[in-house]
Amino acid sequence: MSDTPITYADAGVDVHAGDKAVELMKASVRQAQRPEVLGGLGGFAGLFDASALTRMQRPVLATSTDGVGTKVAIAQAMDKHDTIGFDLVGMVVDDIVVCGAEPLFMTDYIATGKVVPERIAAIVGGIAAACAQAGVALVGGETAEHPGLLDPDEYDVAGAATGVVEYADLITPDRVQVGDVVLGIASSGLHSNGLSLVRKVIAASGWQLEQHVPEFGHTLGEEVLSPTRVYAADLLRLIRADGVDIHALSHVTGGGLAANVARVLPKGVTAVMDRSTWTPAPIFTVIGELGKVPQSDLEATLNMGVGFVAVLPAECVDSARAVLDAASLPSWEMGRIVGREDADASLGEVITGAKGVDAGGAQLIGRYAH
Repeated sequence: MSDTPITYADAGVDVHAGDKAVELMKASVRQAQRPEVLGGLGGFAGLFDASALTRMQRPVLATSTDGVGTKVAIAQAMDKHDTIGFDLVGMVVDDIVVCGAEPLFMTDYIATGKVVPERIAAIVGGIAAACAQAGVALVGGETAEHPGLLDPDEYDVAGAATGVVEYADLITPDRVQVGDVVLGIASSGLHSNGLSLVRKVIAASGWQLEQHVPEFGHTLGEEVLSPTRVYAADLLRLIRADGVDIHALSHVTGGGLAANVARVLPKGVTAVMDRSTWTPAPIFTVIGELGKVPQSDLEATLNMGVGFVAVLPAECVDSARAVLDAASLPSWEMGRIVGREDADASLGEVITGAKGVDAGGAQLIGRYAH
């Protein structure tokens, strides 16, 4: 039995710091709103007026949840916390767009060893800015202080979002046809997948995050921390554009390019994608060479410069690329959809069964352009 009173603060939890963090983040959260949001920040639940859904014939809700993974370790090492929110929002809302749904609202969760109000506000500021870019309302969240479980400077972030799509407008694998074009849409760098491999390679190489890398034009840490491109708003414009008929979309996240493309295709077809149609950004080459990472491992871990893939009829490609160009999203024809029996296995492995989905196949052929 203790001889002196023990307070919550003695246990390492500072309630007042949490309150200050909320006050600091209010201004940034205000930018991530939609007219449907009811009430303000700080309630037990975020409120969203869903009456607009009653005007839809058959509204289908879509939901997604994710985190940022070990990229937070890079943010903590560099003491830069205002971009990690873009990684979180991108990983969550861009998954929702894959089925054609419009993301509506999002909540976040931050666990930390010690609440430093300014740091929490910086993290939430990034989340809010990314939500505003995506047209998504940030309706609430939670910051939890976990002393003893996390070190004072450690934190992790996660989030969840909900969207809606008219049933008739759902993008499903049955739309895909043999002869469709596979369109690559550029990534902004590593995004938020494969950072455990990247960090392992950096540690083994002896390189420092602070060192300048000529191929990047800035430091290694700045390149690795480059925020994930948030595609949601631009892809919704693509889906809704005249002259564009999207048959499938794939968000290239964990598992790499081929695995994520395969999971959005129907059985019996294969996406054959030619590496010679694009040049991966220098970060992918540097990581591969530094760690002597086998190409197959790189491609099964990192996005290799492709953030999203669209599958569409050949006659829609020019219109689609014009929409993407207007959004400053580089795109290119990277391949075609062929029948499963027409994929030449001697040119490269056909990836199937990714993420436990019994769907189509995907194959990478050729060598990357230089």
